[in-house]
Amino acid sequence: MLESLVYSKALTFSTVLMDSWYATNKLLLHIDSLDKIYYCPLKRNRLVDDTGGQKSYQQIEKLSWDKTELKQGKIIKIKKFPGAKKVKLFRVTVSTDRTEFIATNDRSQNSTEVVQEVCKVRWKVEEFHREFKQLTGVESCQCRKGRIQRNHIACAILVWLRLKSLAYKTGQTIYQIKHSLLSNYLIEQLKRPDIPLFIL
Repeated sequence: MLESLVYSKALTFSTVLMDSWYATNKLLLHIDSLDKIYYCPLKRNRLVDDTGGQKSYQQIEKLSWDKTELKQGKIIKIKKFPGAKKVKLFRVTVSTDRTEFIATNDRSQNSTEVVQEVCKVRWKVEEFHREFKQLTGVESCQCRKGRIQRNHIACAILVWLRLKSLAYKTGQTIYQIKHSLLSNYLIEQLKRPDIPLFIL
């Protein structure tokens, strides 16, 4: 998919954001070889070295951080990266009970706050995927032909856009909008059903 964006579609972009699921050594090095910047969370048990080879690799969550490193990040080597290849690691507080460790090949980056803002963009994409799948029925298409599947996806996107628009206008969440629509429909059908049921 990444190579299609770079070579086939020739899109101009400079930064790749991804989830920890995709943060494999092979992919990170490939993005680096394309001269793109990446920001990705690393799992807490990922083995890294922040001592320049003086100590053995340890899990990210066991690294010690001083005040400067918390603000500006620290240079680390990820296990099984090529010899001199190092990245910058930031400890980002997502919420009161959650911390993420964000790695980037942009070693000139020296602000945890900027990294946090970049990661918020990634989170918006994650929110969209979750809402899109849970509320629009996009996964319910049972058609086999590609054209019909694309039509189904396009209709699901239109539904999501309409729900999002209503959510902004009413100050509700997109989930509240969807469930209130279903609730209103159910109440109306119980009062005056479209298909009357006869009890014999």
